[in-house]
Amino acid sequence: MAGVNKVILLGNLGKDPVVRTIESGNKVANFSLATNRIFKGQDGNPVEETEWHNIVLWGRLAEIAEKYLNKGSKVYIEGRIRSRQYDDKEGIKRYITEIVGETMNMLGSRTDTNEHGQKSEPESTSMGETPIVEDDLPF
Repeated sequence: MAGVNKVILLGNLGKDPVVRTIESGNKVANFSLATNRIFKGQDGNPVEETEWHNIVLWGRLAEIAEKYLNKGSKVYIEGRIRSRQYDDKEGIKRYITEIVGETMNMLGSRTDTNEHGQKSEPESTSMGETPIVEDDLPF
């Protein structure tokens, strides 16, 4: 039986996406995503815990992130966990765990303005799906 590597995140960008084009001409976007959890502490008061995730988007999703996302944007990401290692500038071996996004939906009501000053809605943000807004969420 094959294993399952599936991640679902709903959070806010911690910084603007950094988008670059690699040698093949394909785009890759990297950004941090904050997810929050609120629970009752031992004293009964609410405690908020923030977890930061490194997100990687490729191809069309990277292009959409570059065009529409910025620090604070709320997004829904589905993807998989990937751990890898690399050597930093000093030759020290580093390890990183990141989420490779395969589906992304922008949440909220952010719109952009085109060259004529008219507002336009973002285009589809995942493989053929249309963006959803917070009112469409079942919870």
